[in-house]
Amino acid sequence: MMLARHYHQGAIKIREVAYEENLPEKFLELILLELKNARMVESVRGAKGGYQLRRDPSDIRLSEIMRLIDGPLAPFGDAEQLRTLIDRDLPHRALYQLFLDVRDAAANILENTTLADLIADPGPRIKGKRASKKKQKGSVLPMVVGGNKDE
Repeated sequence: MMLARHYHQGAIKIREVAYEENLPEKFLELILLELKNARMVESVRGAKGGYQLRRDPSDIRLSEIMRLIDGPLAPFGDAEQLRTLIDRDLPHRALYQLFLDVRDAAANILENTTLADLIADPGPRIKGKRASKKKQKGSVLPMVVGGNKDE
């Protein structure tokens, strides 16, 4: 996300990205290496070096990133595997069809969302629309470990 937010500002050091995104540097290095190998980012050497996006954030779809980093878009397998199971496993056909529908819905959202979309309006969504501040208030309960919040 940081690389998209700073797209026109040149390369950014891994340490800065890790700090702003609250990620371990080693973990981030592995992700950036995968993105570099897929030609989504490029590294710049030197004192002002670091990483930057190779393409405009509006040209990078989340589906590309997800498939690169995580593989298929759903934990249920890819679409072709699910279609095969629907055809072969009649007792579980409805379940596999549901998995395929979930996978297709997720794919549709990710295919139609770019990095530019995320940095333009990073607020939460409710049923395809951005939530208003009024709806957000009180929608998330604070997590308390080991007792009452006031203790």
